[in-house]
Amino acid sequence: MERVINEIMSLANSCDCGNHHNQIPFETILVGNNVLGEAAAYLEKKAFKKAVIIADEQTFRAAGEELTKHLSTTKVGYSTCLLQPDENKDVVSDEKSLVQALLDTSQDTDVILAVGSGTIHDIARFTSTKMKIPFISVPTAPSVDGFTSMGAPIIVRGMKKTFQMIAPIAVFADLGILRNAPKKMIAAGFGDMLAKYTSLADWKFGHLTYGEPYCPLVANITREALNLCVEKADKIAAADEEGIRILIEALIQSGLAMLLFGQSHPASGGEHHLSHYWEMEFLRQNRPQVLHGAKVGVAVALLADIYEREFIPAISVLIKLDDTIKTVENYCIVRNIKENIEEIKVVYAAIPKASQLCELIEKVGGETLPSQLGIDGNLVMRSLTEAHHLRDRFTALKLLNEVIKVNHQVEAR
Repeated sequence: MERVINEIMSLANSCDCGNHHNQIPFETILVGNNVLGEAAAYLEKKAFKKAVIIADEQTFRAAGEELTKHLSTTKVGYSTCLLQPDENKDVVSDEKSLVQALLDTSQDTDVILAVGSGTIHDIARFTSTKMKIPFISVPTAPSVDGFTSMGAPIIVRGMKKTFQMIAPIAVFADLGILRNAPKKMIAAGFGDMLAKYTSLADWKFGHLTYGEPYCPLVANITREALNLCVEKADKIAAADEEGIRILIEALIQSGLAMLLFGQSHPASGGEHHLSHYWEMEFLRQNRPQVLHGAKVGVAVALLADIYEREFIPAISVLIKLDDTIKTVENYCIVRNIKENIEEIKVVYAAIPKASQLCELIEKVGGETLPSQLGIDGNLVMRSLTEAHHLRDRFTALKLLNEVIKVNHQVEAR
């Protein structure tokens, strides 16, 4: 992965997109077998004196116990913060978890170890930033692409908000541990990668129509990771060593792309807005949570269908809307769409059909329908008309709701 980082930074230095590119601060990203001993040796080499392991009961069993054995052979002191689940037995990145992590991180702590998947990393990232100390990533499942990013999605008063914090200084991804992760978490990671089909299209659309910042280099980095995952879907489904290496490295690469750009645009479009909406509704109803990647995997297939049946036909007849446009902003948006309509059509035509996405998700053992996740039709319809408000981004879903104002129809699959 160090070679990949060097190549990315070399390309970033010559990129002429006009945006600021962040430095990638990683000292090491190690993907392999039996790397937890290397993690302990790295901490000792860095002369850290006190580490806090942030984990939950499951992730501590998966990797934390072995990590503490290695740390015990070094001069690095450590303590453990086992995050407490809610009444649904879910560990949630909310105010309660953040307070627990902050209370369990003493003032003499000089490094945090995030041992877990997405939620654990969000809590550790937020805590390390507030404590002004570095953190190190120890993934226990290839389930999300946020390991190497700066974004920390946190539930605040029932609303999900992403805070730009810091990236880890190192990643130690043990393939043996990742291969033994629950199959549904591997499927979730694959779903999070498939989401790039719609997120990349929405990002380019927001740039062409609304002037949102865009970087072709970052888009290509993300697309390469996506394409490799799709190409090797069979190996990922088999959870063999090559497949899991491909998946975790793709997730890491997607995180690096977000880190380089400084925002989550390349990996988070309308499909993530739907996922966040569903998550917040589950919290309001006090229902058990569903894996993030499982939700976005369902959402990407749902949006692929909506975009094909509603969005492409709608922009093809935009000229008929001229008499209905009542704001200067919408006039500018429609004008920009007309000027770039052929490119926009090509961008969205690159999204596979919903049936193809479903086949890929099913291949790795993931769900393809909202109902399989406990998301009923009413919630789906509300999310299609309201979820675009969750982020200040101009996606195709936002256009459909705020400019064209269609009545969404969801086809049964």
